[in-house]
Amino acid sequence: MKPLWQVFRLIWQAQRASLLRGAVLSVVVLVAGVTLLGVSGWFITAAAAAGLAGLGAVFDVFRPSGSIRFLALGRTAARYGERVLTHDATLRAFATLRLRVLQAYLAAPYDRQSRLRGPQVLNRITADIDALDGLPLRLILPLIAGGVTLAASFVVLWAIAGIAIAGVVAVGFALGGAVVLIWAGRAANTPSRRVEYAAQAFRARLIDLVQARGDLAVYGQLAAQHQAVLSAEARRQDARLVQDRIERRAGLALSWLGTAIATAALLLGMALADRGALSAAVAAVGFFASLALTEVLAPLRRAVADLGRMRLAARRVVASLPAPEVRAGSSHSAGPLRFEAVSLQRAGAARASLRPLGFTLHAGETLALTGPSGVGKSTALLLAAGMLRPSAGVITLGAHPLPDWDEAALRAKVALLPQRAGLMAGSIRAALQLAAPDADDAALWAVLEAVALGEVIRAKGGLDALLGPRGAGLSGGEARRLAIARVLLRRPAILLLDEPTEGLDTATALRVLHGIRQYLPQAAILTASHRPVETDWADFTLELS
Repeated sequence: MKPLWQVFRLIWQAQRASLLRGAVLSVVVLVAGVTLLGVSGWFITAAAAAGLAGLGAVFDVFRPSGSIRFLALGRTAARYGERVLTHDATLRAFATLRLRVLQAYLAAPYDRQSRLRGPQVLNRITADIDALDGLPLRLILPLIAGGVTLAASFVVLWAIAGIAIAGVVAVGFALGGAVVLIWAGRAANTPSRRVEYAAQAFRARLIDLVQARGDLAVYGQLAAQHQAVLSAEARRQDARLVQDRIERRAGLALSWLGTAIATAALLLGMALADRGALSAAVAAVGFFASLALTEVLAPLRRAVADLGRMRLAARRVVASLPAPEVRAGSSHSAGPLRFEAVSLQRAGAARASLRPLGFTLHAGETLALTGPSGVGKSTALLLAAGMLRPSAGVITLGAHPLPDWDEAALRAKVALLPQRAGLMAGSIRAALQLAAPDADDAALWAVLEAVALGEVIRAKGGLDALLGPRGAGLSGGEARRLAIARVLLRRPAILLLDEPTEGLDTATALRVLHGIRQYLPQAAILTASHRPVETDWADFTLELS
């Protein structure tokens, strides 16, 4: 339950005032309902007794009837206010929570981000938050309001009708309701979790089907993936039926509990009235109050049926929320990039991702890292960019180790072109200004010319030409050159290029490589290279093994 309370604390902190007012109104609604039915029962019984005794002419009907009208109207107004306040606060709080989860993913360390899948992140931001929407509205606030109402009912009934009726009614609902709700929560835990697992599997498989439909069709697996999507939805429906069955049984049990307590209160009240310990009208208060108190437990049955799903979602949301590690440090002058016996051994890996590596790269120099795939060339670039931390050895930029650099200052000095650079939907201008928001058109055209892409972009409509998702509208080589142009706009002191000319013919690759050096004549360039055109262009090569 701890993750649920942690999530509720975040919601409470975001909308404390509205939720507090809503909680007060929730108590007012329940107390007004119990009081309304109790006063009505007393009024009916007292009026009947007065009539039988021949006192109808002097019996005061105005104050009780006025109280009933006041309670009925007040309960309606309080219910409206409670719904508006709590729902508005919950929607606002969950909007804030979604942003916090998204920010946590965006600020997560690179090695964590690299293991994430798009459908997985989408599920966390949407499905997990959606699964928690009943936490304040159907669980925490009704639980608090119900507890306060039962306690108040016990005190008032004790004062009016005695401890026997108060104990039967209030304690009976508290203990009996707890037994039923705990049973329902435990019984629905597994099917509730299965509903969530199946729903997330359905979303993930559907996204995979849409994104990979071309490959699935080529390999004849489109029908199989379609069946996998339907299978996940069928499992969700089956688990939902089991969960709904448990909820209905819990509702039936709560109904029986209310009937049993009302019957016990009626019989006890009759016995006390026969002995003269209570008047018939006061004895009726316990019976009618017990009928009203069934409303205290009714809202909780849906929440406990969803408890397993909410706990599962809360654990994942809380796990994604720790504050990201912030690089502490200061800004320094850039200087040589130096690796001193740097290696990386990932946890649980059978072999090192990078064996001990050492070199020094000065301004204006180009060093190409070569070697077979999997030897650690890309890992070395990620280490140089500060995206990963080495298991052993020291990486320094200038006279200072990378961890001593302020994050913003480091990003201003070091820029990385990964193997798979992402291009988002939008204009060419927007794609480039992602790296340099203040760059004007002249600067954008200059960098496009440097990567031999100027004529291509003019033919497509210029800087305002629109790209689809992932750079749709450009060929693979054109998209690669646009990504290079974007990283060049940063004008870094250290430029890290992971297979920069992949997908380019030799002539175009040469033009691009020479354009890079002309655009950044003083930059220290470190590349991960397979192609001879890149190693020939470099000043030095270092083979990794």
